[in-house]
Amino acid sequence: MDLHSNVKASRAIAPAAATTDNTPWVSAILDTQNYDTNELVLQAGVLSDADATFTVLLEESNDSGMSGAVAVADADLIGLESEASFTFADDNVTKKLGYRGNKRYIRATVTPANNTGNAFLAAVWLQANGRKKPAS
Repeated sequence: MDLHSNVKASRAIAPAAATTDNTPWVSAILDTQNYDTNELVLQAGVLSDADATFTVLLEESNDSGMSGAVAVADADLIGLESEASFTFADDNVTKKLGYRGNKRYIRATVTPANNTGNAFLAAVWLQANGRKKPAS
C-alpha cells in the first residue's frame, strides 16, 4: 500500500504566535490504540533568543486525561528526548521522537529555558501500522 493510506496525522502542537517567555508548550493527548507506531514530529521556526534551550518530555498514561502520567522510560522511546530537544541555534529545524511503550495515551511537553525572544514551534503526531486500514 501507499504511505498515504497507512499514516494518520493529527495535531500535537498547533502553530501559534511566538512564545516570548518560558511557558511550556503542551501537546494534544494522543490515543495510541490501534496503532503500533507513534511518532512526534516537531518543527521549530526562527528562534531569536541567543541562549534559549527547549527540552522535550514525553509522558504516558492509561487515563485519557493523563491522570497519573509518568515520563516514558528510555527503553520505550525510539530516539531520545535529548535528541528531540533543541536550542536557539536550531532555527527551522525538524526533530522527531518515537514511542513504542504499552500505555494507551501519550503527550509531549516542550519547555523553554532562558527564552526572552520570539520562539515559534508546531508539532504533529504521526501514527502508522494501524490494525485497521486504511488509516483515517
